[in-house]
Amino acid sequence: MSLSVRLMILTMVFALCAQALVFVPAITAFRRAWLNDRLSAAQIAALVLEAAPDAAVPPAIEERLLNGVGVMGIALSGGGARHLLSNDGMPTEVARTIDLRNATWTELMRDALADLFIGDATAMRVIGEGMGEIAFVELIMDPTPLRHAMLAFSVRIAALSLLVWGVAAAALYIALMRFIVRPVRRLAGHITAFEREPGNPARIIVPSGKRDEIGMAERALERMEHTLATELRQQQRLAALGLAVAKISHELRNMLTAAQLISDRLMEVSDPLVERFAPRLIATLDRAIAFCEAALAYGKVKEALPQRRRFRLRPLVEELRDSLGLGTREDIGLVIDIPDSLVLDADPDQLYRVLLNLGRNAMQALEQEIARPGANGRLPHGRAPTIVISARAQPSAGPSSDAAAGVMIRIADNGPGLAPHARERLFEAFSGTTRSGGSGLGLPIAAELIRLHGGTIALDTQPQQADSGACFVISLPPRPPNGG
Repeated sequence: MSLSVRLMILTMVFALCAQALVFVPAITAFRRAWLNDRLSAAQIAALVLEAAPDAAVPPAIEERLLNGVGVMGIALSGGGARHLLSNDGMPTEVARTIDLRNATWTELMRDALADLFIGDATAMRVIGEGMGEIAFVELIMDPTPLRHAMLAFSVRIAALSLLVWGVAAAALYIALMRFIVRPVRRLAGHITAFEREPGNPARIIVPSGKRDEIGMAERALERMEHTLATELRQQQRLAALGLAVAKISHELRNMLTAAQLISDRLMEVSDPLVERFAPRLIATLDRAIAFCEAALAYGKVKEALPQRRRFRLRPLVEELRDSLGLGTREDIGLVIDIPDSLVLDADPDQLYRVLLNLGRNAMQALEQEIARPGANGRLPHGRAPTIVISARAQPSAGPSSDAAAGVMIRIADNGPGLAPHARERLFEAFSGTTRSGGSGLGLPIAAELIRLHGGTIALDTQPQQADSGACFVISLPPRPPNGG
């Protein structure tokens, strides 16, 4: 069933329930008033008969009075005396007694429903309060007229209630349809249309401007559809970019392999300068080839698991000096504060990629800062541009050796730091870069590689010095005992 049909059915059910709650007290009050009228009429008739000379009333007149009141007998009690008027149809016993003097509202409602829906032709006794010196009045009467009067009253009140209920239900249904059902249908229709064509800007909902919850939902849906459409276009571009990267990596791998074969011949040259740089060149080519092969596996949408082994960290960081070109530069300094004996258990190639990404970001930030007009190769605070890479062993939680301890690495610079809007989505692809021409992939890749080691990478938001720039903290835990 549609929402409108359900709404109509619920409106009818609730209206009928409300009508039932009103009907029961109404029919109870009508029954009580009807019986009280009979008691009052019977008491007046009895007083008239008592006032006759010598209380002598012809039987025909007494019969007419009793029939006019609609009872079989009347009994008055007061002043220590009891007076009884009856006709020839007076029954010898009654089936039930209704005492209106002490009856509770619950008892009255129960008896009213019983008289209306069950009915009983047996005579009944009704007792009520008397007037003046009369203590109480008793009636012996046939319940059939009472039941007929109650049925007639029920028909009248049902007809009036149905009219009121119909108008109220129609008004409620129209109001709910206009203010709730139709706006919800509009929302559902826009969602369905957007689902069929999420890339079509025409399918994005235009809010109606309402200030209620429906208006809030429309504005939230508009924002969500804009976000989803943007994300979809970005994912489509990423898919095309992935295909292009795979093709480029395939060709680049072939060229790097040829360069590797040529560089192997350099190992045979006895020149001291060649002997110094050839191993680093070959190692760099090996990393480039491995990276191209990993790019060809882009369809897996994940980095390879780290191949962990123990190695000394300082020599690996020393290679960054030449990879970043800082060995021949004097405008940007590199400070390595790592103990020679510090050993960690990790994948050296993946860790090198992380450090290279962070070091390149720091160097480019410093280059942009000292290239400002009038900088003269210095930073605004007057200090020389510097990148500091430090590392310390983290204490192990259990009784183990230094090899089982974790390592904390800090890569900091004294540049301008990161803008607040860049910090919010720092490790999201294509979102964290603030540098013109940046790809926005370096930090997300670095974060993924660190997570594969079970570690964390974060931006230090509380620098140790007031003139500190960006500082990234890498925490690498020891290898789990199971060797994972």
